[in-house]
Amino acid sequence: MSDLFWLTDAQMARLAPFFPKPHGKPRVDDKRVLSGIIFINRNGLRWRDAPKEYGPHKTLYSRWKRWSEKGIFARMMAGLAAEHSEEKTVMIDATYLKAHRTATSLAAKKGGRGRLIGRTKGGMNTKLHAICDSQGRPIDLFVTAGQVSDYIGARALLSGLPNVKWLLGARGSDADWFREALKDKGIRACIPGRKQRNKPVKYDKRRYKRRNRIEIMFGRLKDWRRVATRYDRCPKVFLSAIALAAIVIYWL
Repeated sequence: MSDLFWLTDAQMARLAPFFPKPHGKPRVDDKRVLSGIIFINRNGLRWRDAPKEYGPHKTLYSRWKRWSEKGIFARMMAGLAAEHSEEKTVMIDATYLKAHRTATSLAAKKGGRGRLIGRTKGGMNTKLHAICDSQGRPIDLFVTAGQVSDYIGARALLSGLPNVKWLLGARGSDADWFREALKDKGIRACIPGRKQRNKPVKYDKRRYKRRNRIEIMFGRLKDWRRVATRYDRCPKVFLSAIALAAIVIYWL
């Protein structure tokens, strides 16, 4: 099939340092398996519908599940993004990702964080919180249930902010504690104030227009069908799907 996706040798060389070391029996061809995993996630296929050129679908799913639970794909994205450090401007925002009924079925395991799926006006959703650089490339990701406030995502992403001069954010991240935390880090906030504020907040409107780059980033990530619609019950596996999309689109 001419429309199949295959990683190049150069791309594999960039990913190889993040692979876990094999124990005992050698792994099946990494290039073939990872290319199949990418194909499935990009096109939103069931694992059993994987083209035969990628090998047995059980091998693809087993590798995907195992590496996702270990956080391999998230570390890949973080490591590749760290090679291109941002020095001037980052942006923060959040978007909803619709949850398929297969992701919401069955009860979550006790003692964990849960499925991170919540009911909103648009139905059952997961919310993706993200930080991107001045070029609109994702550098940090965090997922919560759909009904969770943007404040929660901002608090979780705060500690991982790079040493930059500006942060551009939507009204959803407007909070006095967040502005103070940015100030303590030496970062200037370009965030419009909420409409409920008694006193308007001044911000650089010209600079703020650049924030559309993070919206474009969300749109490109949602071109991957297993990102736009969540099929995975495990939030760690779903975050891996988002990280994998970010790697292929922006960092390879």
